[in-house]
Order: sequence, then C-alpha cells, then structure tokens
Amino acid sequence: MIKYDVVVVGAGNAALSSALAAKDNGAKNILVLEKASQKERGGNSRYTNGAYRFAYNGFSDLKKIIPSLKNSNSIDYGKYTVSDFLKDMKKVTDGKTDKVLSKTLTSKSFETIHWLSKKGLKFKPIEGRQSFKVNGVMKYWGGLTLEVDGQGEKLVDSLLKITKKNGIKIQYDSAATDLIYEDNQIKGVEVLYKNKPQKIYAQSVVLACGGFESSSEMRTRYLGPGWEMAKVRGTKHNTGDGLTMALKVGASPYGNWSGCHAVFHDMNGPEFSDLKISNKYRKISYPWGIVLNANGERFVDEGEDFRNYTYAKFGREVIKQPNQIGWQIFDQKVRHMLYPEYDVKSATMVKAKTIEELVKKLSGVNSAKALQTIKEYNESVRDDIKYDPTIKDRRCTEGLKVNKTNWANKIDQAPFYAYGVTCGITFTFGGLRVNNKCQVLNKVMKPIKGLYAAGEMIGGIFYFNYPGGSGLTSGAVFGKIAGQSAARV
Repeated sequence: MIKYDVVVVGAGNAALSSALAAKDNGAKNILVLEKASQKERGGNSRYTNGAYRFAYNGFSDLKKIIPSLKNSNSIDYGKYTVSDFLKDMKKVTDGKTDKVLSKTLTSKSFETIHWLSKKGLKFKPIEGRQSFKVNGVMKYWGGLTLEVDGQGEKLVDSLLKITKKNGIKIQYDSAATDLIYEDNQIKGVEVLYKNKPQKIYAQSVVLACGGFESSSEMRTRYLGPGWEMAKVRGTKHNTGDGLTMALKVGASPYGNWSGCHAVFHDMNGPEFSDLKISNKYRKISYPWGIVLNANGERFVDEGEDFRNYTYAKFGREVIKQPNQIGWQIFDQKVRHMLYPEYDVKSATMVKAKTIEELVKKLSGVNSAKALQTIKEYNESVRDDIKYDPTIKDRRCTEGLKVNKTNWANKIDQAPFYAYGVTCGITFTFGGLRVNNKCQVLNKVMKPIKGLYAAGEMIGGIFYFNYPGGSGLTSGAVFGKIAGQSAARV
C-alpha cells in the first residue's frame, strides 16, 4: 500500500496550485485525483477565459509577470492596488466578504500570480474585452489586465505539464466518494477508480474539486426553485462531492450557500457546456444594449457598472423572468464592440432591418410590448452626455421604471440584432469554513486534522456577486496556501 504525503482532489487551477505548492514545501509523494477522464480534465478552469484579477502598481509589476512586455506611450496599463481590489470585493458583496479571507486574497494576489508565472504559466494583456482606444491611447480599465495565453484550455494544459514536470502523479477517472476518517483525523480518500472502489491513504488531503453547480438537485435545494432550469457553463463533474464528504465528517459550512456566479447564457445551449465551444455560450456584452424579458420589458440596469462587476449576478435575474429567458438587443453602432462569443454559428440570434421586424422575430416575447419598451427607452436617453465606454460615463436614461445608468445609446441604426439568453451557472459561493492555513474547521471551529480546502470549496469569500477574474485568483491564492500547509504537517 502506497501512502502519499499529500493527496489533492481535483485537477483545476486551485488543485494544481495546491499540488505545486506542496512540492515546493517538501512533500515528495503527491497524488492528484481527477474525477474526469483525461479528455475532460481540468474542471471549470478549462472553460474560463483565463483572466486573473490581481493587484499591481503599474507597468513595472506587469513586466515581472511578462518579461517581454513593452512599455509604450500608446498604451495605458494603469494600476490596481491592493486597496482597489479590497474595495471592489466589499462593493460587489455588499460588505459581506469575510474580512480575513478577502484581505488574504487581495494582499497575496500579485505574489501568487508572479509565482505561477515563474513556474511557467504564460500571461498576456487582455485585448478588446478590457481595453479600448481613447484619443489614440489603448486604455485598460476595471482592474482586469492579464489573462493566460490560450485562455482556459491552455491554462489547464500548462499547469498539468508543469505539475508532471515537478514529478507529481495525476490519476484520472477517479471520483472521490468518501474521506477516510479514523482516530479523529483524515487519513485518506475512498475513490471509484475506473468505476472500481479504491482506498488511497495520505498524511494530508486537499479538497479542491469545485462546488455543486452541476447538481440540479443541490442547486434547487440551496439556490431555490427554478435553478434546476439553469444551464451549466462548465464541467458536468462539479456535483458537490467534496462538500458532501467534508460535511459528513463534521466540517463547518460557511458563506453564501444560496448564492452563485451566474451569467447571461445562450438560451439554446446544452445542459453542460461542451469543450469545443467552451465559454462561448455566455453573452455578456449587455452594457452596450438593452435586455428584454418574455413580457417585452427591461428587468436590469444594463449600465449599472462595468461588466466585471455585474455579469456574475445577472444570470440570477434572468432565472426569475417568465420562462427563464431574455433577449439582448443591439444596433449597428455597437455591434463591433460585442465579444467574440456573439459570432459563433450556434448563437441564438435574429437580425432585422427595422425594429418592428426585429421584435416579431423574438421567440416567446410580447412583440407589441417589446416595441413600446424600445421606443420609450430611445426617447429617454440623455444625448447631451458624451458616450465613453472606458469610464462610467453617466450617459443615462431618465423617467423609466428601470433606468440605465451608464452607456445609454439609442437603438436606432440598422441592422438590428437580438440574442436569446437564459441563465448559465458558473460556480456556487457556499463552501467550507477554513482558517488562515486553509485547514477545514469543524462545527466547534477546530481544525479537522489532515484536511484542507481550496478554490470553490472555500466559503465566505463571495456573496451575491464577484469581481470578474477573482475566481481564478482565489483558487490560486488559497490553493497555494493549502498546498504549503498540507506539506508541512
């Protein structure tokens, strides 16, 4: 029988960060367990755009991560301080984010991304989604500046190659089913390996196998009625197994168990995202247009804030609408600003030369009311305020039941476009309570010996919403801490 120093459950960003950190801190015999096959490996990380939100004090910090990065008068990378990051965390969670965890996340974000880059993960500036040209200068906005070159697919492939290079074993087709809990401590994991039971022993176990977003039963139980209707934006394998195992041995649940990251998602997308299209089912360029429900009415302030700070909560709003659907409306003026996922052939899209023609093509929508809503919206736009997509420009509507706060443009230039959306869930916010070493705590707030958690397994970080790109950063930061701690037992 082989006894490992550290066993990591999961094979995404958080899990592989844990395994690498454990290796850095003296663990010699490490095993990564992946529920999926080698073909479907990587969890939700594989479906991301690969963007990491982290604090940096300007170009010199970015150059530490990308040594080949060139400075230029035509590019303004700006800066995003620890204070900025922490302020954003408090803002989008209505102040509910755990003070200790959010301070750790924000203060250790740069050093963690730098650590990953030194390990061999390649980053590049995010072009198009997070930058616009203003007066001849490419200006980055919103604090989200770098992504992994090759996005989620390359992120997972690169981390797995780095993991193997460090002599860490990865076992696929291994669904963890139970923790081995003896003498008041964790001693390993029970798994189904290629559908056969197996016991794997270890000094420490790190749970980094995601939330419960892929379980329709758990979604309905914790998020509420209607959530069984949501599409899953990522892997089908995140069914809450790690959470269930930990709670079974007395772990303390923590955080926003009725909350999740959920976005506008193609209404005709599959139950689970497929790897060919990956994250391109999402539809999150709504700040440049308006969104109508089946009644033909707007139901969100599309310009409430930058996309980074609203997209993860608007999926929750569409799940509340009749038939859980919406239609995003744009005109020719802004069509070039839409993200690439709007161009995929499978997108649920209709196009027309007039608004009257467009609303008649909106499946499941009260077309007369939709036409009236668009007309009233156009009449309410403050044309006297200058439009600027790089700032909250205060170009708004006035007098509507739901006003648009920023980036309000009339929908008046043909052709007109509409994209059908529903709710796409990305990950859940409820998790386990951990201390500053990422040790899982029991119901009397004492560490469960030998058990650690990282990534979506940790509760208390995100409530209601999250700043774009902070999920991958959270996974890496707490994954690194969990791996360090697990190796030092």
